[in-house]
Amino acid sequence: MNSYVNMGVGALLGTVFVLMSVSIASEGIFHSGAPEKEGFAIVAEETGGEAAGGGEAAAVVPIATLLATADAAAGETVFKKCASCHTTEKGGPNKVGPGLWDIVNRPVASHEGFSYSAGMTTFSEGHKIVWDYDHLSFFLEAPKKHVPGTAMGFAGLKKNDERANLIAYLRTLSDNPAPLPTASSEGADAGAAAPADGATATEGAAPADGAATTTEGAAPAEGGATTTEGAAPAEGGTATQGTTTEQPAQ
Repeated sequence: MNSYVNMGVGALLGTVFVLMSVSIASEGIFHSGAPEKEGFAIVAEETGGEAAGGGEAAAVVPIATLLATADAAAGETVFKKCASCHTTEKGGPNKVGPGLWDIVNRPVASHEGFSYSAGMTTFSEGHKIVWDYDHLSFFLEAPKKHVPGTAMGFAGLKKNDERANLIAYLRTLSDNPAPLPTASSEGADAGAAAPADGATATEGAAPADGAATTTEGAAPAEGGATTTEGAAPAEGGTATQGTTTEQPAQ
């Protein structure tokens, strides 16, 4: 065989041997086994019914209650978040969203000249639904949750005071502002009724009956009588009808 061929084959085999040796050595030096315990365990957050079963949901404050202390001037400041998409002046043009003049109690999806999304049109039920205070509050808190399919990209106002202030301001955008809703007084009536029930319980209170029973059949009086009636005569005394009469000392 040609010496050059032998040299080439030898060089090739030598190169392969060197590469394999380096690979084996690297594996032995830099190899790291799988950890016995993961450094970070990712736990999926529980949602839905299981989460609800673990604790009570936060109480929802009625918008009527919130509006009782709302500040329309502060709501005008909150409206700056909406000003890029809506106008407030009477007869103002539509922008990305419809004009909001006279919005309170206006039928949903009814502003002239504005093209509403299919979701909003469906939600309006043929303009039967109106933007009353409840619908405004729910929609402003979570637009896409309250009206699925709406094109409004606003994330919503989660804080009760901000939402109430904004609605109080929107109410002023009218020649005849809608009357404020009245908070339910059922809770106050129930609280007022409680003392009357307590008074009824006092009229038939057990302590009075117990006192009368104890007085009428008091054990100490009976015990005293028994002791007196059956008392043994004192030494040197004479018993008369259960009463001890002492003789004078001799």
